[in-house]
Order: sequence, then structure tokens, then C-alpha cells
Amino acid sequence: MKLWQKDKEVEKSVEKFTVGNDRELDLQLAPFDVLGSLAHTRMLNEIGLLNDEDLKQVQAGLKKIFKEISDGDFKIDDHVEDVHSQVELLLTERIGEAGKKIHSGRSRNDQVLVDLKLFFRHQIHAIVSNTHLLFDQLISQSEEHKNKLLPGYTHLQIAMPSSFGLWFGAYAESLADDLEVMLAAWKICNKNPLGSAAGYGSSFPLNRTLTTTLLGFDSLNYNVVYAQMGRGKTERILAQAISSVAATLAKMAMDVCLFINQNFAFISFPDELTTGSSIMPHKKNPDVFELIRSRCNKIQALPNEIALMTTNLPSGYHRDLQLLKENLFPAIQSLNECLEMCAFMLQNIKINEDILRDEKYAYLFSVDAVNAEVLKGVPFREAYKMVGAKIEKGEFSAPEKVSHTHEGSIGNLCNEQISSQFSHTLQQFTFGKVDAAISALLAGEA
Repeated sequence: MKLWQKDKEVEKSVEKFTVGNDRELDLQLAPFDVLGSLAHTRMLNEIGLLNDEDLKQVQAGLKKIFKEISDGDFKIDDHVEDVHSQVELLLTERIGEAGKKIHSGRSRNDQVLVDLKLFFRHQIHAIVSNTHLLFDQLISQSEEHKNKLLPGYTHLQIAMPSSFGLWFGAYAESLADDLEVMLAAWKICNKNPLGSAAGYGSSFPLNRTLTTTLLGFDSLNYNVVYAQMGRGKTERILAQAISSVAATLAKMAMDVCLFINQNFAFISFPDELTTGSSIMPHKKNPDVFELIRSRCNKIQALPNEIALMTTNLPSGYHRDLQLLKENLFPAIQSLNECLEMCAFMLQNIKINEDILRDEKYAYLFSVDAVNAEVLKGVPFREAYKMVGAKIEKGEFSAPEKVSHTHEGSIGNLCNEQISSQFSHTLQQFTFGKVDAAISALLAGEA
């Protein structure tokens, strides 16, 4: 069954090629397709295209399908093209003629548009929740380990003293910036395209503001041509946002892989969280972080993949857009898994508290020694040469303590300010409004 089917059957090889993986991927859209239809049919009733009795049957039937989806009892049959066709077919089989009326004023184009927007909102909520958990953990560990020093590097050469407080806190602040990018994606996803039909609107007097309210969107995609053009652009913006989070995780995973190396030995994990070698009994490999690094590097390619798939398309709908799901859906799932696993692993990290006792780290404090001379009144360039000469002669001795107190340094991490920034961004996501609207829609409230 196809929403566009007329009298002739499509040749089987053409059907197989054009449907592709859509049935499998559309299962993820199923609950959102029902939500869109619940709102759309409420609107059809409001403008007189669906009478009260038909609306009652349609709403009850759709809510039953929604429950079946939630319970895992929904599937897309082999002879059915997509989730939109399957929902309409089930509804019509169960309630009769009223089920055939739910597509009035809609096209499959704006159906999939609204399904995707609702799906993306749901996925952003999950990503933000997982990012929030990891952020809180990083801030907590930054505070717990703020007095434990470790070497800082530039060019992979020993540079200046750092601390685990700085290291954990750096990735927390990186996530705070990533959340800003995700907020931009949320704002794009939280605009209603429903009612744009095939991209040119409808001759029916649709009330698009009503469906916007019913579905908890912040606003409309007003121009119906742009609503259709937003497909591809929305995916690209969301891909950029998840790529930003992925970049933070990939860099942190690389640090972990270095720091757990025996030549560094800054950190360790319990044996049960590492893997071994088939021939080397001493090995404790950081496979989890290596896979986080690789998965997240793969996710960072996603914005370019989507751009290349959409960059030369004119306005209007094109079947090319169907394939975006194949790239984006697995990437979203992978990022959430990486966030969850990263948080789990970091709960079990063990810190080496005596790293800087090793003599090879003595020169970490050369800048501190230069600054100490400057504080005595020696010009910086002369102090630099003086300390450099001591290093050359083997006469340099490191200061006994580190005193870095400016904002964001070892002794002044500014974690409270970073947390405030994260919280400020988090509060701008309108998750509560969305949840309330969807609950009301499922409950049948106005």
C-alpha cells in the first residue's frame, strides 16, 4: 500500500531500490507520525473537514496505534511502503471510512517533515540529558581532583604545570559551548512545517497555528516553500551540533588513551573495564575510549556528508532527501551511546597523585621560575635568559609550589561560572513546553 498508488503496480526492482531501508528507519518515526496525525485531524475538525463523530473514531484509533508502537507491537508490512502508509492503512482497516479522511490538506512531504522535526526534538532532548550528566560529572571530578597536578603539553612536549582540575574542567566547558550549538539546532527543529503540503500549501483553509500549538512547537515555518526547503538544511544543522559534541568526546578519548599509556601512567581503570591481548598477558587496553574516539571522528564527517547530498538540489522535494535518514539516525544513536559510556568509564577513573615527582617534569616549572624573577623586579626578557642559562648548565631547580590564581587557572578553576553558563543555555530548551503539549494531545485535551 502506497499513499500515492493509482492503478498500476510499480516494477518490483524499482520499488525495492526506491524504498531502500526506509521501512526499518521509519519504525523510529512511527510514534511521531501518529502524533502529527492526532494534531492534524484535530485541526481538520476545527475547520469543518472532519465531523465530530469521525474525529472521535480517528483519535481513538490513532491513540491505540500509538500504544502499540510504545509497547513494541507495531511493524511496517512488506507490502507497505512507509510508516505513513502503514498508520493510515491500520486506521482505515479498524475504523472504516473515517480513516481515509486523515490525509486531507496534507502531502507525504509535509508528513515526513513534521515526523522528522518531532523525532529530532526527541533525540535532542536525549542528547542534552546525556550531555548534562557528563557535564556534571566532569565538574564534580574537576573539584575533587583540583589539587592534583599533571604535566601540560604543547607540541606533545612537556610545557607547563596543569592539573586534573583543569583537565576535567576544560572538557566540561567544551560541553557548555557544544550545548550552545545544540540550542541553535533545537530552535531550527522546533518550527512547525505541517500544512506546507507538497511545498506549495493547500486550497483548504488550514489552521497551521493550531497544529503548532497542539504539537508544542515554538513557531511555524511560515513560508510553505521554505518549509520544504528546510529538509536537508535542518539535518545539516543538527549534524553540526552533534558533531560539536562528538569533537569534544573524541579529543577527551585521545587524552585518555595517552594518559593510560605506561609511559605516561597518569590514570588507570579497573581491569574489568579494559581489554587484554591474545598473546601479551600484561596488556590493559583502553578499547572503550578508542572506540569512542573512532565513533566520534566518524560523526564529525556527518555535516559534510549531508552537505554533499543536498548542496546542488533546487527548491522543492527530491527523493535524494530520503537517504539523509541513513546517515543521521545511526549517528544520533552512536553519539548517545558514546556519551553514556564515557560517563560510565569516568565514574571509575583512578588518578595518579604523584606524577610530578618524576625528575623529567622539573622543567615544567621554568615559566614559574621566570615569573618569580619578574616579581622581584627583573625585566621579563632578562629573567627568561637567566632561567634558560640555568637549565643549560643543569643548575635549574623547580619551585616548591605552584601559585596560579587568575581566572581559569590551576588555583582558580571558575567551575561555578562554567556551570552557570551551562545552566543558562540549558534553561533555554523548551522541553517542558513540548512534553506538556504532547501529553495533552495524547490525553485529548484542548
